[in-house]
Order: sequence, then C-alpha cells, then structure tokens
Amino acid sequence: MDRLQAMTAFVRVVETGSFSQAARQIGVGQPAISKTIAQLEERLQVRLLLRSTHGLTPTDAGVRFYERAKTAIQEADEAELEAKGAGAGLSGRLRVSAATTFARLMVIPRLPEFLAAHLGLEIDVVLDDRVIDLVSEGIDIALRMGELADSAVVARRIATGRRSVVATPAYLETHGMPQVPADIATHQAVVYTQLGNSWTFRRHGTEVSVVVSGRVRFTAAEGIRAAVKADMGLAVTSDWMFWPELQSGEVLRVLEDWALPDIDLWAVFPTGRLASAKARAFADFVETIVG
Repeated sequence: MDRLQAMTAFVRVVETGSFSQAARQIGVGQPAISKTIAQLEERLQVRLLLRSTHGLTPTDAGVRFYERAKTAIQEADEAELEAKGAGAGLSGRLRVSAATTFARLMVIPRLPEFLAAHLGLEIDVVLDDRVIDLVSEGIDIALRMGELADSAVVARRIATGRRSVVATPAYLETHGMPQVPADIATHQAVVYTQLGNSWTFRRHGTEVSVVVSGRVRFTAAEGIRAAVKADMGLAVTSDWMFWPELQSGEVLRVLEDWALPDIDLWAVFPTGRLASAKARAFADFVETIVG
C-alpha cells in the first residue's frame, strides 16, 4: 500500500478498533492490514497502537497521527476531484447505510444511473432498519428517516415524504372502510415497533390521536409490507414503503382527507469527519430520486 492507503488503513483500524473490521471495510485480507500498520510504525519509528486482549487502542502518537491522517485523506479526496474536474466522475469505495425496504424500493433500482456516471466508483450498501454506528462500521453516508435521535450528528434533510394509513382492497372489503380516525380503533393494525401504536391525525386545525391494537408487531419494514399485503390489517407507513403497490392499486390509502405528520429523509454523515465528495454526490443523487 502507498502512503495514502496506509493512512486510510490506520484510520479505519482506529475507528473500528479491529484489524479484521478494517480489512472488511477496505476489502482486503486481515494480514495485509496488520502488515501495513507494522510497516507504518517501522517507517515512523513510533508505536501507534497498543495491542491487548481488550482490543486495539491508539497511543498518544497514534491519536495525533489519526487526526492528521484523517484530514489528509479528506483533502486528498477533494484535491483529486478538483483536479479531474466535475465531469470526470468519482472513484474509490463508498459505504452507504440505509433501511432495507427504502433502499430496495427507492434507491437500488436507480443505482445503475449513479454507477454509470462514476465508472471508477464501488459502493458497499449496508442494509439495516436499525440505527448503526457510522464510525465503527466505516459508513460514509447513511440514509435515515424520521426524527434523528442524536442531535450532534452531521445531517442534511434531502426529502420530506407523506405518511398514510394503508390497507389492501380485500381487507377493506371484509372489514369496511374507516370514515373517521376513531374507526381505526375497531380494526386490526399491523404495528411497526419503531413508530409505536399511537397515531395522530390532523384536519382543519383539529387533532385526533388514536391508539390502535394489533396482534402482530414487526421490527422491520419488510414485515409490515408482507403483513399488509397478506390482508392482515391497516398500517401507518411512509408512502415510500408501499410506492409500487400504491401506484398499482394493490394497496389503498385510507382516510385521505386526514393528514398524518410527514416524515423526513436525512443524509447523515459521520461525526468528526468531513463529508467526502462521494458522500455528498450520493446525497444529491438520492435527492433527485425522492425529492
């Protein structure tokens, strides 16, 4: 590895606390990472990492080198893009985190366009409905929906989506179409545990909260989709989650004259690190898809 690659390896080792994790993120074998760090320490004539049964921690010299290396990598990335010109395309590896269903329906089908515009770019897509640690996972940009739990994160709102109550025509034919929010309390609800079972509706300045009951609860959006499509009940969801079915009529909106709070889509970047040109370009791309 050259000097920049060696610095990148060291930064990833510090951020993950593991040779194997850093190797997985970079896409090389663990022995290559271990050898690179050893050669780096030998060249600098200083110990950068302390190795123990509890893991890897940077020495004082390692902390100072980490801060400088992180800045140097970011500046090199920007300098390369500037030299090539905006039309030359991006290169290297980009690690993206996103909720599984949103990525599958809204982002992945359009990825070929982004890759075609940046032939030198490789993308690792980490799919998880949970909020993962961006630094330890080596994530360059995460796509997150709703309120951000950590106010200290570096984030940019890239879209605002509609929330709706949805159900299949078959379910509504059997159980009836709710006319007012209170009617929902008599229906079976498919509950997404991340949203809870209390739904608030607004119309003409009036606000109504309804606590729903459901026999089935899901921790992932894929479960909500499957349950609704199996005629198991009503669900509150972003329109993004059922976009194909809403277009085809396979799933219908309920109580369309009542509004639920909108949901924001955020591009979130690792705290303490400048957003790379690749990450910013990807955020712009997603914004064109869903904005």
